Amino acid sequence: MNDRQLLDSGVSPSEESIARIEREFREGFAILEQIPQPAVAVFGSARIGEDDPVYAMAREVGAAFGRAGWAVITGGGPGVMEAANRGAQEGGGLSVGLGIELPHEQSLNSYLDLAYEFDHFYARKVCFVKPSDGFVVLPGGFGTLDETFEALTLIQTGKAVMFPVVLLDSGYWDGLLDWLRNPVLGTGKIAPPDLELVHTTDDPEVAARIVIDAYDVRAG
Repeated sequence: MNDRQLLDSGVSPSEESIARIEREFREGFAILEQIPQPAVAVFGSARIGEDDPVYAMAREVGAAFGRAGWAVITGGGPGVMEAANRGAQEGGGLSVGLGIELPHEQSLNSYLDLAYEFDHFYARKVCFVKPSDGFVVLPGGFGTLDETFEALTLIQTGKAVMFPVVLLDSGYWDGLLDWLRNPVLGTGKIAPPDLELVHTTDDPEVAARIVIDAYDVRAG
């Protein structure tokens, strides 16, 4: 049973489908045990090519983490994910892909040292957060925004360890941040400290340094 069938209000999940979800969590966690700490999750659009400046940014940030001895975790697909995984390998770090089976646009890239492909988005999202000591987010669409706000919500509510979320390519995120500062913060829907969870930069090296420095402080 896939996500669409499981979420169909007219379909009751079978014992077999529930067991498959349980198995997916077990297998996903077994993969996570192979990822050395520290690790960073990098998110961004699958819909860009190698000639896009965002691809170069993602490759550079992956390489920066790789040189620092960090594992780089992505969704394992093309675009930003491929670039970050490629950079991680070039920098000497472990390159990890947590993929998802989709009917279009997504397939595992060729720059992965460790990979697992999920059937269910929610199992995959848990496995993104569990090993990660920070998130770096590049321009993307609905999936990227979903992953970003999932992480921010878990941190805000204390369900995940406090770690930085860095938005790379600040111009892309200006409108979103203005919206968060004005109607959202301005009407009390979030608190001022919530905005401090988000960092922005245009420099891949700075993005990596924000995450690495925060980890070093936590590690003591």
